[in-house]
Amino acid sequence: MFIPADFCRIINMRDLILQIRQNMSYLQYNSSGDKKMKTNRLFEITIILLNKGSVTAKELAGRFGVSTRTIYRDIEVLSATGVPVYTNKGNGGGIHLLEDYAINRTLISAQESENLLLAIKTLQATQYPEVDMVLEKMGAIFKHAADHDWVEVDFSPWGSAPNDKNKFNDIKQAMLQRQVLCFDYVNGEGHKSRRLAEPAKLLFKDNAWHLVAYCRQRQAQRTFRLSRMKNIKTLLETFMPQVLPQPQQAESKTGKQSQVSLRLRFQAKVLNRLYDYFDDSLITHNADGSFTLEAVLPEGEWLYDYILSLGSFVEVQEPEHVRQIIANRLKQAVKIYEI
Repeated sequence: MFIPADFCRIINMRDLILQIRQNMSYLQYNSSGDKKMKTNRLFEITIILLNKGSVTAKELAGRFGVSTRTIYRDIEVLSATGVPVYTNKGNGGGIHLLEDYAINRTLISAQESENLLLAIKTLQATQYPEVDMVLEKMGAIFKHAADHDWVEVDFSPWGSAPNDKNKFNDIKQAMLQRQVLCFDYVNGEGHKSRRLAEPAKLLFKDNAWHLVAYCRQRQAQRTFRLSRMKNIKTLLETFMPQVLPQPQQAESKTGKQSQVSLRLRFQAKVLNRLYDYFDDSLITHNADGSFTLEAVLPEGEWLYDYILSLGSFVEVQEPEHVRQIIANRLKQAVKIYEI
């Protein structure tokens, strides 16, 4: 068993990489690519040991697709760089890193590291390449971040089909590769049409994901709600990005919308639906247990649909014309079910 004398060392990530590279300068390789590959492997082995403390040569060999003999040679190189790594045999044997060894983490606080972790976990949900390795490095740099199961980000809705989970990633890849998207789209009026679009940006707004893109059919920028995009195909055709203005109103809402001062009375049973869309400051708790919402909102089909979706658990108190619209639609619905 070999343990370097200066085992209680705290270094920073940059110094670690430099040490590995300098120590490897005497090694001979068939190509510069081989040297880079080995440097990356040594660095990853160090990260794994920082996270786990110990690992077997067989595990590392399987992960990197090399022989155990190669792994043991790597350990010798790491030891020569000053990394306090050692091996032993028998029960509990394997490759170990001394517990007192750590990477300098003084530049970032615990709160900042947690914020970084949340951002990386969000990135992981987009299936961004190599993000798993980034999480491992986070765990090595910030020991408390190694247990990163406290947050999970999933962009797909409850009960979604497996294909829905790929939609976000497919759109992201088309955007990064600057490839034209072809898809069917249903707007807020229920009209379905085929679209060719040049994807520019993914936007999370109004509790939903949207795609900001240049629509070739409309010859203008449009904002498409992802849940209404169907049969998405990424074409081989590429495009040059255009300088687009700020996202305009969504394709799901047509025409210029007027604002309406609304007062709704909700029963407590649908309070969860109320909190899904509106801030506490707009909601009043009444003495009879009901709730009143007073807000200025854009009037349109989305508003009528939202009110109707709550059935008998909501009453439109103001304005009168919205109350009449809802009443008329409910009467039409009743006619459908009359026996």
